[in-house]
Amino acid sequence: MVPLALETTGLRKTFGNLVAVDGIALAVPTGSFYGFLGPNGAGKSTTIKCLTGLMTPTAGTFRILGLDPIVDPVAVKRRIGVVPEDLALFDRLSAAETLSFVGQVHGMDPAQVQSRASELLNLMDLAKVASDMVADYSHGMRKKLALAVALLPAPRLLFLDEPFEGIDAVASRQIRQLLLQYVGGGGTIFLTSHILEIVERLCDHIGVIQKGRLVAQGTLAELRAGAGGARSLEDLFLDLVDAERAEVPALDWLAG
Repeated sequence: MVPLALETTGLRKTFGNLVAVDGIALAVPTGSFYGFLGPNGAGKSTTIKCLTGLMTPTAGTFRILGLDPIVDPVAVKRRIGVVPEDLALFDRLSAAETLSFVGQVHGMDPAQVQSRASELLNLMDLAKVASDMVADYSHGMRKKLALAVALLPAPRLLFLDEPFEGIDAVASRQIRQLLLQYVGGGGTIFLTSHILEIVERLCDHIGVIQKGRLVAQGTLAELRAGAGGARSLEDLFLDLVDAERAEVPALDWLAG
């Protein structure tokens, strides 16, 4: 049996009377590319924030790479990489300075930081602008730098919150290829995305959350089998979240 890189039991997060995450039980196998899906407001980002230490769960337990993040948060943070939805970059630093700073925070050898930073900047097509301030970067360039920051310490588990949102096809392809290489090397990815075509292409395991509750989890083949056969991820997703499929009314005034 494949060990789990991430496991939660009864994970719950409330804000007053609002239940954002309602007792979910995630099981993310080591070496998997896990897509965590849900409609807007379903609880995806709140779940990631709980798992990465940005929020404290109201209830439940979880283990990351065999460690308890509540008992030993520093050890967990040294083994994971995170690309949050807001990217959390330092606008007044250059890309090279950003990676150098992150390396120092992780206590990495300066020569190792320089070597890895050079490789990552070249891979992300950012080497020519490595000395430019991050404030001057496009959204796609910022996404690639955020991923480079997350990968620099060679984490064994990556949390990616909407890494493909708002970027062009070239940047999207570069990021996809890099992530597949990462998983191929034994890393584990926990990804949220609204772009179901990319999730279907990349992910081998899927979890679906709706109104804070986990409504499905397993391989894409298992989810399809449970739905009676081969179907697109979009169709499976819409059924799982009980999305209405009403016809979009025609706007006669748009017909010219």
